[in-house]
Amino acid sequence: MAIRISIDTAAMATVLGMLPLLFLAQLPSPLLLVVLVGLALLLWRQTRRKWCQPLFWLLMSFVFAVLSANNVVKQMTLLASSHDAEVIVSVSSVKLEGLEIPKTLLRIEQIKGHRLLPAIFFTANWRGEALCAGQRLAMKVRFRPIHSSLNEGGFDGQRWAFANRQPLSGYIQSAQFIDKRCGWRQWVISWADERIGTLPHRDILLALAFGERALISNETRELFIKTGIAHLMAISGLHISMSAILLWGLVRLMQYLMPARYIGHRLPLLISGFAMLVYVWLAGAQPPALRTAIALSLWLVLRLRGFTCSSWQILLWCMCLILVSDPLAVLSDSFWLSVLAVAALIFWFEWVPLPQRFTLSWFWAPLRWLHIQLGMTLLLMPLQFGLFHGITWTSLPANLWAVPIISLLSVPLILLALMFSFAPVLSSFLWYLADITVAWALWPLPWLEVGWLQVGVTVMQFSVLGWLAVVCWRFYWWHSFPVGCLAVLLCCLLWRERQQDYRWRVDMIDVGHGLAVLIERKGKAVIYDSGDAWEKSSAAERFIMPYLRWRQVVVEQIIISHSHRDHIGGLAALQALFPQASVRSPLTHQGHFSCIQGQHWQWSGLHFQVLWPPQQKEHANNNDSCIVRVDDGRHSILLTGDLEQRGEQELLKQRALLSATLLQVPHHGSKTSSSPPFLRAVAPKLAVASASRYNTWRLPAEKIIKRYRENNITWRDTAQSGQLSVLFFNNSWQVKGFREQLMPRWYHRRFGVEGDNE
Repeated sequence: MAIRISIDTAAMATVLGMLPLLFLAQLPSPLLLVVLVGLALLLWRQTRRKWCQPLFWLLMSFVFAVLSANNVVKQMTLLASSHDAEVIVSVSSVKLEGLEIPKTLLRIEQIKGHRLLPAIFFTANWRGEALCAGQRLAMKVRFRPIHSSLNEGGFDGQRWAFANRQPLSGYIQSAQFIDKRCGWRQWVISWADERIGTLPHRDILLALAFGERALISNETRELFIKTGIAHLMAISGLHISMSAILLWGLVRLMQYLMPARYIGHRLPLLISGFAMLVYVWLAGAQPPALRTAIALSLWLVLRLRGFTCSSWQILLWCMCLILVSDPLAVLSDSFWLSVLAVAALIFWFEWVPLPQRFTLSWFWAPLRWLHIQLGMTLLLMPLQFGLFHGITWTSLPANLWAVPIISLLSVPLILLALMFSFAPVLSSFLWYLADITVAWALWPLPWLEVGWLQVGVTVMQFSVLGWLAVVCWRFYWWHSFPVGCLAVLLCCLLWRERQQDYRWRVDMIDVGHGLAVLIERKGKAVIYDSGDAWEKSSAAERFIMPYLRWRQVVVEQIIISHSHRDHIGGLAALQALFPQASVRSPLTHQGHFSCIQGQHWQWSGLHFQVLWPPQQKEHANNNDSCIVRVDDGRHSILLTGDLEQRGEQELLKQRALLSATLLQVPHHGSKTSSSPPFLRAVAPKLAVASASRYNTWRLPAEKIIKRYRENNITWRDTAQSGQLSVLFFNNSWQVKGFREQLMPRWYHRRFGVEGDNE
């Protein structure tokens, strides 16, 4: 007799089958996929065994997920291997008054006349007349796969790019308009923007209405993160559900005027579903909005068909439908944030419900709201720790204040303003009221920002305390086993990671084009150079500081090699974070200790010796770089900044001091440095270079890489490996790259790119 598999089991097997995309080091070969499909078909025929059909769904969903990933990789390879790919694109970036978009997001529709399914996106600089969403162009584009800096505790740009199907960047060779008309979404947003005018919170209103967050400043984003209300600025399920509920309520009101025979529950549900789809379209069909649409559509179908399901079943089916529609969503942090948030709500209401007397009257609404926010604060700690590397003890009051105002006042007013766009005066007034409510929501946030606590990998175990507390409460373990509960709490509080067996370590942080080398011992560090700086940010803020916070490292000394911005750019940010850290440099700047030839000092058992330059200068160029040798008596490193051949020749006068185990490659591997006599004098076993991929100067040069290898020196660079970590033991050393050893993932590889400097 055949055994039927339940929908729940099939959905669970499908979700589990797609999870390996998160951690596979490389995608399986086509031959292995064929073998897995054959095995799955054999399992399908074994209908008398309960475990065969779940395994069939698991294997088939795994193969389907891998094929989906392979399809994106194939598209990347095809486009990146074409020097001037002929494509037809549509513009996805929305034009907003006063917004200078550094890169335009474009959707590839066709390649050489062949439609691309599913479509992928790329970013490119556009120097012509301003583009608006919906325009279509024929282009010749030179594509490159997205390449991001990769460091422990940092943002994984390549994973994000795959999850959002934006794996390419492009250089536009030529472009010709096919259709210059802006799309309907651009027209609606422009119309609404005119009504908003110069209201103080225009940026937030546009984010709440359409998911367009480009106008929100970095300071405002950081404020939202540090107060725990960043989720309000996305087009979330709450906002889309609010639009559906609002139209459902209006239709229900209209039904009171209709004959009884025409009144039913289906019409309001169908109209609310239509409203949901329109709002998802207005939000640009962004992945979070599409996931909400899938979930609400499933709920509507179940409601219309009269099926009764548990909350956990609906969540499981939603996860399955979302991943089947887009398997790469498994790489998305926002997907897991949504899943955990819904799971936390279900778990909280089922395991820690309020007594029934508090759920029957509006009088107890504030208590019910406090109950919800307390649960979300406790149960979302794992994602707060993992995604934002911090937690705020003021998130509870911030959410208690801001969420009701935004959700119950701002969003409905915005929706009404959109609905009454045909009446400009009324629409403008509604936007004005919405702006006032946003101001109310933001009012206490600057004071609540002080509750932000930065955390690192060493305290990740604390993030599960909320879930453990609920389990202990539900099963009365706190009453039956108080000693055991106390023991678990003490284990979390007193937990310490196993002492590392290396004596000290050197980390070359992947800062793109620039340099930042961290010498760490026992949680303390000396940093050599601070990376580049840009108009609104710096490498220290984007790459170095997240790494330091994640590893809970305290910087005690900062050494700056010379004056160039790609080495000194992040100094101010590092000094703000570590005001007690001393600064050494070859510069005559106030507050800098000198870093000149002949100086030496001890730090944490390591000996530092300065070999160059002979004197300080107001402006130090490449050959004035502060050259420092660090050794522990067994192993040594030589830090060379941007030293060039002339400086190397001067250093050869101190040949006896140059030998080192590890050499920081001078000047990012430029042809103007790493002369053969210098390499023979240093005779390192390992050379590490800091360089960005696709940099303008094509560094490191192939000639230089070949020279190192000809001298039997192991070569590693951040362009290929991301963060490089060298661990020094008593009698040995070990090097690890982020891409190859620390976190090897299939989406970290550079597909379709050959050679090192293309």
